Amino acid sequence: MTTLRSFPPIIGDDAHTLILGNMPSVISLAAHQYYANPRNAFWRIMGDLFGFDAEAPYSERVAALQSHHIAVWDVLKSCRRVGSLDSAVEPDSMVPNDFGKLFDEHRDIQRVFFNGAAAEKNFNRLVRVAPDLRYLRLPSTSPAQTMRYAEKLDAWRVVAEL
Repeated sequence: MTTLRSFPPIIGDDAHTLILGNMPSVISLAAHQYYANPRNAFWRIMGDLFGFDAEAPYSERVAALQSHHIAVWDVLKSCRRVGSLDSAVEPDSMVPNDFGKLFDEHRDIQRVFFNGAAAEKNFNRLVRVAPDLRYLRLPSTSPAQTMRYAEKLDAWRVVAEL
């Protein structure tokens, strides 16, 4: 089985909020874009929260997040997985991203929001290098999470609060 590799974070120099997924989906890896699956609610939620077009070109959506001091990354740097489900990741293949370096270079980060339970579980198991930050798990924006959109959006509103 092939080892999948994630990509660098979306992050600006003044980011204060970090949103962590577990590992990009097959669609996202192929597109080299976070949350590229059109059925994933991430960009729709971010657009609703921060007032930008969720259908805009990727570079514009990234710029919109950065203008609101939001960073996006994944817990895993690499892993082996068939398909896109977090439950399909082989546990012994998980290699975390370098969060020590990220938090050292971006000292303004105060809050970490996990996009679903797998991101939180794997961060706590493999990383947990900055215990003085505020951590909160949010419902996954994945289409596999069958919660209604309005409920997801309500839960995610905390990201837009300062």
